[in-house]
Amino acid sequence: MPLHDAYTVFEGPWGPMQAACHGEMLTGLWFVPQAHAPNLSEVPRMDKHPLWAVLKTELKAYHTGRLQHFTVPLQWTHGSAFAQAVWTQLRTVPWGQTISYGALAKLVSTTTGRHASARAVGGAVGRNPISIVVPCHRVVGANGSLTGYAGGLDKKIAFLRLENSLG
Repeated sequence: MPLHDAYTVFEGPWGPMQAACHGEMLTGLWFVPQAHAPNLSEVPRMDKHPLWAVLKTELKAYHTGRLQHFTVPLQWTHGSAFAQAVWTQLRTVPWGQTISYGALAKLVSTTTGRHASARAVGGAVGRNPISIVVPCHRVVGANGSLTGYAGGLDKKIAFLRLENSLG
């Protein structure tokens, strides 16, 4: 199965973004530029897709503080079973709250029945393919410190401030 069958580039509330889909499901959302973003040059660009309108509406509502949970349909088209388990658990971290890599590792361990280290979880978080919608920005260091963010630490700070979860 191809990872993505269409993509677009658009001006998001925090600068240029690219989004990818497979059918009617969002498979990727990245800042331009962003660490670990894929090369989509082999994927057809489709700027008029019904999914993009939903995504842009939800991003704008999130940006203005009117949306706390995204409903745009998602599909993991890549990533190991472990990475997908981490990304699934990220979606359970509520608006306005943060979680440490260690606490996230415990959640993943509980749901998968397999030991997950904070370091392994951190690797999966860093490769989250669906920025903002899958809120990897809510993961912080053990002491609450802000660690890296593939889209840029300035964006992570902005999201946490928006959600009133940054002291």
